Amino acid sequence: MGMGPSLFSSPPGWYTLRFFRITVEMDFLPAILNAFGTLWWVIPLAVVLALAKTPWFKGMFGELLVRVTAWWRLPADDYHPLHNVTLRTPDGTTQIDHVFVSRFGIFVVETKHMKGWIFGGENQAKWTQKIYRKTVSFQNPLRQNYKHVKAIEAMLDLPAEVIHSVVVFTSNSTFKTRMPANVTAGGGYVRYIRSFGTPVLNEEQVGQVIAAIRSGRLAATRATHRQHVAQLKMRADPNAARRCPKCGSEMVLRTVKRGANVGKRFWGCSTFPACRTRQDVE
Repeated sequence: MGMGPSLFSSPPGWYTLRFFRITVEMDFLPAILNAFGTLWWVIPLAVVLALAKTPWFKGMFGELLVRVTAWWRLPADDYHPLHNVTLRTPDGTTQIDHVFVSRFGIFVVETKHMKGWIFGGENQAKWTQKIYRKTVSFQNPLRQNYKHVKAIEAMLDLPAEVIHSVVVFTSNSTFKTRMPANVTAGGGYVRYIRSFGTPVLNEEQVGQVIAAIRSGRLAATRATHRQHVAQLKMRADPNAARRCPKCGSEMVLRTVKRGANVGKRFWGCSTFPACRTRQDVE
């Protein structure tokens, strides 16, 4: 009686194919291992190149350039740097790239690592970056830094004129419109800071300011950064509830009822007219 193929039997030619595959693997395995040993750096390099294109890396690199330039060109005895300062505000938190405390004033620095042509005006809500045929709008960094300045001002018992807003573009950018003196490129922010040569604080006050900022800042941890980023995303959502950056009260959506902007929506403080803070709906 004939029997079907055994469970342990193999198709014709199976041994030949298996032998051929093992032989090929044995022939090429040393070459593959040798190539991997020679080109081990390719994978880490690819990861670094991919990270270099992310906004996070560009921002970090731009802030590093400001730190290095300040360390080199601002005398350490006169200018005391504080970096990545996160402060609480009535509507959440605000994150400041750099603060330089000196006898000549307190300089709050906002870093923009952007290249290409930059168009913008001091009073414009949005500025424009143009690279070849690509055009991107972004928030006026002077307005962005205004909140940082106000946060520093709120924690210190000092006149507003002692605190200065500075914006620095750190990449290969060119201003195509006339910019205020405190909007700089490259190391120009150092020249602007050092243009203030009249002492407005004594050494004791400088020490008090540094101590106040250090004690008032949030810990520079990943959790603090994540919380701040989450709040930024919420503020960017035109329909998300928000708090007044001035008094902390609830903001409500309102509509302009007359004038050139009739019909336009905006966020207004719920305590109006006691607080007249308003924000445009993006």
